[in-house]
Amino acid sequence: MDRDPVAASTFLAGVPEDELGAVAAVASEREFAAGETVMAEGDFGHSVLLIEDGTVEVSIDGTRVRELGPGEMLGEVAVLASGRRTASVVALTPLRVISLFKRDVWALERTAPEAARRLRAAIDEHVGSA
Repeated sequence: MDRDPVAASTFLAGVPEDELGAVAAVASEREFAAGETVMAEGDFGHSVLLIEDGTVEVSIDGTRVRELGPGEMLGEVAVLASGRRTASVVALTPLRVISLFKRDVWALERTAPEAARRLRAAIDEHVGSA
């Protein structure tokens, strides 16, 4: 994928240039229509998503818990900790995301350690706020 969307992600702001290239090399862009299910609670999580544009609703056991928008991340708990999706996510608006597969996220430990550190910090934040 082109490096520019990765570099524009607020989640990755300040990550060294060479690491942004490493992330872009394994990333892809995906789009979802408004109303489309992005991930379902209980499913196995194979990718983490960084929201470029759009808004999603996050729910647990059918109860809305929050909305997320540009610069925020989805799916990191399943990819880096539990293996299963801990919430359902539905696009509230047309949605464009940067997608990283689990195997690529783990590889970032070697090729982009600052980006990997931020992913781990995001998990700690979600687990700590649960």
